[in-house]
Amino acid sequence: MEKEVQKENTSESIYLRYIKRRAGLLKKDIRRHKTSYLFILPYCLLFTVFILAPVLVSIGLSFTYFNVLETPRFVGWQNYVDLFFADEVFLTAVKNTFLFAVITGPIGYFMALFIAWMINDIRNKKIRAFMTLLFYAPTISGQAYIVWKYIFSSDTYGFANAWLMKLGITYSPHLWFEDQKYIVPILIIVVLWMSMGTGFLSFIAGLQNVDQSLYEAGYMDGVKNRFQELWYITLPSMKPQLMFGAVMTITSSFAIHDQLAALAGFPSVNYAAHTVVSHLVDYGSIRFEMGYASAIATLLFIVMIVCNKVIQALLRKVGQ
Repeated sequence: MEKEVQKENTSESIYLRYIKRRAGLLKKDIRRHKTSYLFILPYCLLFTVFILAPVLVSIGLSFTYFNVLETPRFVGWQNYVDLFFADEVFLTAVKNTFLFAVITGPIGYFMALFIAWMINDIRNKKIRAFMTLLFYAPTISGQAYIVWKYIFSSDTYGFANAWLMKLGITYSPHLWFEDQKYIVPILIIVVLWMSMGTGFLSFIAGLQNVDQSLYEAGYMDGVKNRFQELWYITLPSMKPQLMFGAVMTITSSFAIHDQLAALAGFPSVNYAAHTVVSHLVDYGSIRFEMGYASAIATLLFIVMIVCNKVIQALLRKVGQ
C-alpha cells in the first residue's frame, strides 16, 4: 500500500515539475517576443469571450434544467437520456442532418475543388475573376435561395410547374414543398447550388499560388497527364487550403437550417427537412429550454470536431 502511495506521489511530483517547466518556458518566450504576443492578444481575448467561454457555458448548462427565468437546476445526464430515448423528433433530425452532410458535404467539396481547378486554367484574368464571382455570388447574396421558392412554387405561377404543364408532362401543379418525397431532393439541389463558399475561394487562392517550377520538374520525373499533375503536384502543394475547405464544408453541412426553414417551412412536413440545428433553434429560441438546447449544441459540437479530425487525417495522405 505504501509503495502505491509513493508511486502516486512520484507521478504527481513529475507532472507538477513538468507543468512548472512549461510555465517557465512560456514566460521566457513571452518576455522574448512581447510585441508578437501583444499583436495576438486582441484575438485571444475575443476568441475567449465570444467562442471559448460560450462553448464552456453551454457544456455546463447541458447538465441542467434552465428556462431562462429560473436559476439553472442540475439534472445530470437527464437531457442526454431524453434526447436519445424520449425524443423521436431529435432522432429524425439526426438522420436528416447526416443525410444532408453525407450527400452535400463530399459532393459540394469536390465540386468546389473541380470548378476552382477549371477556373484556374482560364488565362484571361478578367474572365477568371468574373467566373469566380459568378459561382460565389449565391453565397454572397445570403438570401439567394429564396429564388428557388419561386421556381418551385406550388401554384401554376411557379417556373417548374409552368414548364411541366406547358410541355404536357403534368396537368396539375405539384405541391413541391408540401409533399415529403420532393422536399429532400429539392433542398439537396439548393444546398449544392450554394456550396461555393469560402472554401471555394481558398481553393482558387491555393491553385494560383502553386509554384510553377514544380510542374516542369514533375514532367521531367514522369508525370504524363493533367490528373497525375493534380494528384502528385497540385493537391500536395495546397494542403492548407484543402484543410480549410474541409473544415468550412463540414461546418456548413452540419449547420444547415436557414435555407431549409425558408423553403420547406418550420417545422416542415413530417419533419422531412428538420435538422439538428432546427431542433436546437426550436428548443433554444422558441421554447426557451436552454439546458436541453445546450445538450443538443454540445452533441453537435462533438460530432463536428470528430468529423473534422477524421477528414484532416484523410487529407494528410493526399499525394503521399
